[in-house]
Formats: sequence, C-alpha cells, structure tokens
Amino acid sequence: MNADEAPLIPNLTNFDGSNTAPLQRFIALQEGHGHRIEQKLRKRSLFDRWRKILSKKQPQEDNKGPILSAKYGRCQEVVGYGASGIVHVSRKKKENGIGEELYAVKELQRRSRETEDEYIRRLTAEFCVLSELRHPNVIRTLELLTDEKGNYCQVIEYCEGGDLFTLVYSAGKLEVEEADCFFKQLMRGIEYLHEMGVAHRDLKPENLLLTRHGSLKISDFGNSDCFRMAWENDVHLMSGLCGSGPYIAPEVYTDQEYDGRAVDVWACGVIYIVMRTGSYLWHQARKDQDEIYAHYLKDRRQEEGFSPIESLNPSNCRDIIYCMLDPNPLRRITASQVLRSQWGQNIQLCQAAF
Repeated sequence: MNADEAPLIPNLTNFDGSNTAPLQRFIALQEGHGHRIEQKLRKRSLFDRWRKILSKKQPQEDNKGPILSAKYGRCQEVVGYGASGIVHVSRKKKENGIGEELYAVKELQRRSRETEDEYIRRLTAEFCVLSELRHPNVIRTLELLTDEKGNYCQVIEYCEGGDLFTLVYSAGKLEVEEADCFFKQLMRGIEYLHEMGVAHRDLKPENLLLTRHGSLKISDFGNSDCFRMAWENDVHLMSGLCGSGPYIAPEVYTDQEYDGRAVDVWACGVIYIVMRTGSYLWHQARKDQDEIYAHYLKDRRQEEGFSPIESLNPSNCRDIIYCMLDPNPLRRITASQVLRSQWGQNIQLCQAAF
C-alpha cells in the first residue's frame, strides 16, 4: 500500500477470507453494465458490523403501536443501530396476498441535553423537508409516526442491497465502471438536494444505500440543513462541526460559517477515492493534525501530484477530483459542474439508475 494511503479496514478480503469475484456483483454487458448486490453478502456484513454494538447494548423488545403496525406491518429484525436510533425492517403482506412489502422503520431518539420541545421541532422540521424530496437517488421518506410508547418513528423505503460501505468493505475496492456509476448517481442526488436548498453535511459510504440492482439512495439526513428556502434567493451559511472525520471538509474545522454545498462536494470526492482504492485519503483534513493531508496540500501543487489521485484514470477524472478537493471552498467545483464535465458526461449509468 502506498504510504500516502490510510487503510479503510485492516484486511480487505471477504468475511469468509475469499476474494471477491467481480462478475458476481458487477455485470459487464455489450451495451452498458448492471449490478447484482448479493443479499447473503449484505446480511453477513451487517451481522459482523452490528454484533459488537448489540452485545454491549441490547435494545429491549418493542411492540410497535397499532397505527404503525396496521399501516406498515410489524417491525422485525434490526438492520441498523447507531447514535440516532434503531432501524428495523417491517414486513406487510401485499393487498393481493401474494408477497410482502418491506419498509425501514427508524426510531428517532432524543439527543443528549435536548428538551422535548426541541426534539419535536427538530424531527418535524426534518420530516417537512424530507417528505418533499422526490428523486431516484434520494431515499424516500414516507411518514413520521409515534409508537405506543410515544417514540417518534420515521418510515422510509427499504433498500435490500445494504450500504456502500459494506460493499466496499467486502470487495476491497470497486471496479472502475461500478465506482463511476455509483459516483454519478451520488452527484445527481446531491445536485438535486442543492437545487432544493438542502445540504446533507454527513455524506459517507455508510449513508449511501443500495437496491439489489445497484440504484444508489442518499439517506440519513439527521445533520442536514436548509441553506435556502423556496422563497429566498440568498444562501445562508452554516456552522457547527458535524460529519465523519475522513469526509469532513477543512473549512468546517477552521471557519465559523461555511457553505454546506461545498462541504457536500468535498465529501463526494473523498467517497470516490474510497470506492476506487478501498482506502481513506486521510483521517482528517487538518494540516496540523494529519501528516497525509499536509502532504496533499503540498503535492497537489506539484507536477507529480498526489499519488492516490494520480493513480486514477482517465486523466480528466483526476482533474475533477482535484477540483472537488480544493482546500479553498470558494474555488471548489459544484455538483452541477461535475456532472457537466467531460468525465461526468461520459460515465455510463446502469439500467437501475434511470
């Protein structure tokens, strides 16, 4: 491994110790390509990821209230457990009695030192924004309900392909065409969010969900914020440290206020490198705290460039990634500019992405 790369995980092999066979997951066709995200791979990955967490804090058995269960079925296995709450899968028989519909039900917990009024205002404001979003690459939020215990639950569409982190973790790194397809879907979703006046502010592979055929959905809007309302023209700057270390833009650490759109674009550039290399670029974008990031700031100005980015092909891909990872947010490229670039236009999407 190059000295400039920070490992995503210690061992980039499958959980069973075998190598990933790309054609089982990524299907090259004469006209384009397709994805087949294996369900058993996802289940094994999720089990390993959540086993340690659940062994430390086992959630209590919880019968959902009659409104939730009647409309969306009974909550069953846990597929996610984190700071924002537990995520269950609910199953409901279809009206014709053949098969079942799956939903993800996220229990939304109060934050520490958050009052009841603040908790309700935060959830309802978030839901009002999310319920209006309609895009193939943004997770669909269906409803905000309370269970019989009074806990708020967010019902969202279920993505049986798992998350992008699990896929990269299991594969080591993605094929170029596969990574490009996911990247273009991500940028289309981000372009839409920014057009709607919403900045995500916590983009990372764990928050990018996949259908079994490879459609990517941006999820987990707990740190999102509106930088422009529908009736406004001016952009409101944001403040506060949020996000996950390797994906946080440098201005979030240094500036009192920042443009949430530029922060999202930075994270997308890092995500692309993670997909292509299976490694983080750095642990945090702070030159006084991270030696690799300090090297990046120096090397990006040199003719030889920064080796993890220079290893990417084609060359116009490298140019765009450098523009996305410009340490000056005022010079940083936008999501729309990424998609309109020659590289962005040349990326082929799979059928599931349409």
